[in-house]
Amino acid sequence: MTKPPRIDFDDSDVDIDNMHRLLYRDELFTGEVVEHLGAALVSLECYEDGLRHGPNREWYQDGTLRSEGTSHRGRPVGVSREWHPNGTLAHERVFADDGLTMLADRTWDDMGQPTKAWRSE
Repeated sequence: MTKPPRIDFDDSDVDIDNMHRLLYRDELFTGEVVEHLGAALVSLECYEDGLRHGPNREWYQDGTLRSEGTSHRGRPVGVSREWHPNGTLAHERVFADDGLTMLADRTWDDMGQPTKAWRSE
């Protein structure tokens, strides 16, 4: 199995069309898209035919995980999480497999105390 192509989001050949799809050299892109802040990798997203499709992750510049989730044809599916800079879980959302319905939404402050909890009935 070959590794998917990887491009940098800041590359001058990267563009977004009016349907919010990612293009590379005027073609819908399939592969991994990374973004750096200085030397630090701060995001890695998977794309298929110009849409986010597969796992995605973001990091703070110090390497601490900032967020992770999964998309299917441009829509969030499954569990999506965000962390405060100190590494404490900040936000967790659960999406249905159709990517159209949020099933749960919870947040915590930077000390780990719950601030919101909602669940679909």
